[in-house]
Amino acid sequence: MSRRQRQIDNDVYNRLAGEWWADDSLLAMLRMFVNPGRVPYYERVLLARLGLDPRRTPLLDIGCGGGLIAEEFARMGFPVSGLDLSSGSIATAREHAQAQGYQIDYTVGGAESLPYDDGSFGVVTCCDVIEHVTDVDRVLSEASRVLRPGGVFLYDTPNRTWISKLTTIKVAQDWAPVACFPPDLHVWSMYWKPRELAAALRRNGLRSADVRGLRPRRPLRMLWSARQLKTGRIDVREFGRRHAFRESRDRSGQYMGYAVKRVA
Repeated sequence: MSRRQRQIDNDVYNRLAGEWWADDSLLAMLRMFVNPGRVPYYERVLLARLGLDPRRTPLLDIGCGGGLIAEEFARMGFPVSGLDLSSGSIATAREHAQAQGYQIDYTVGGAESLPYDDGSFGVVTCCDVIEHVTDVDRVLSEASRVLRPGGVFLYDTPNRTWISKLTTIKVAQDWAPVACFPPDLHVWSMYWKPRELAAALRRNGLRSADVRGLRPRRPLRMLWSARQLKTGRIDVREFGRRHAFRESRDRSGQYMGYAVKRVA
């Protein structure tokens, strides 16, 4: 591997903007592999633990991409707005939401300067986003600004550990026999440890309330499945069926959680 300073390639979401909902695409991995672990947790937090009335709680999904998780929140009954820097991804999100009968307000824009008034939302989500931005504090500051006092911030992101380096960088991106993701989709140095993220949340008026791990099923067999996926012997759907994320106490690879905006 080159010793060059790695730079994250967020333009992949423009190049693949039309493939968010295709079952055989790279981006389908988020829907079939990651969503099974995080969506039930988010639903339990918002509806069961916090008892929110979704009809009265506008929700903003920052970095919504093609709407893979925005539609999950719409299914729960929340009035959803989605924002993403990729205009192509937003176009795909709008088209798919309309086809599914969801009225989601999608906007092209950046997480560092949200085009919404202070206190506009009861929930703000930041899923698969923190590891893609260079100024996390600014993103958290903006998320906090548009949240109502007592509002909820949901997130998931990789931990910066040797396990995440092995799985998300070496296996997923660098090792040619098994790598299915493009180089520099993720950059390990941009990952945040849970304690670092908790401190950043505090700096921006958000109190961490819960952190849980996300762990794939049958992790020891994933290398073989990745090889089968790379060689076309299985598809993304089968990979997801075998190894989809589940909630775990183990935060060493991926973790998720929520924070609450302080009430003045």
